[in-house]
Amino acid sequence: DFDFFYGLYMHPQINPYLLYEVMDKKMFKPIFEELLQQQVLYKFKDGVTDAGMCKLVLHRFRDSHKMYVGGLAVHPVHTGKGYGFLLMQDIIAFAQANSRSRVDLSVSTENEKAIALYKKCGFEIEGLLKNYSYLASQNRFIDEYMMCYLQNNNV
Repeated sequence: DFDFFYGLYMHPQINPYLLYEVMDKKMFKPIFEELLQQQVLYKFKDGVTDAGMCKLVLHRFRDSHKMYVGGLAVHPVHTGKGYGFLLMQDIIAFAQANSRSRVDLSVSTENEKAIALYKKCGFEIEGLLKNYSYLASQNRFIDEYMMCYLQNNNV
């Protein structure tokens, strides 16, 4: 699993939209181990092939109705096959199975394809987070949208 997750996190088309700067395997290994320990990694398969990933963080206590999705990516060789939509449906089903009525995520305002996917899946933009992430490799900040999916839109 390490090589799969490392390959996605460090992929040149995907990396600018994820949390970690490009690094070698030795530097990424402790990060991966921590993610495993936290039990937040989710791998999406198209039946047999590993196709995508994300982090699913279940909040606790007063926030136990919420779940955060981070680091979502579909490998570029699998784009255009509807896997992003299927992955989002898996995430929503996971939230329902874990009694989570709210699913949050943030997305770069520059990532138009992801924003369109999230909207197609029922997520709404709730706000703009200015200078939210810093891309050291490009020496610049990026803005992100906070988006939310509510299981019961009447809430």
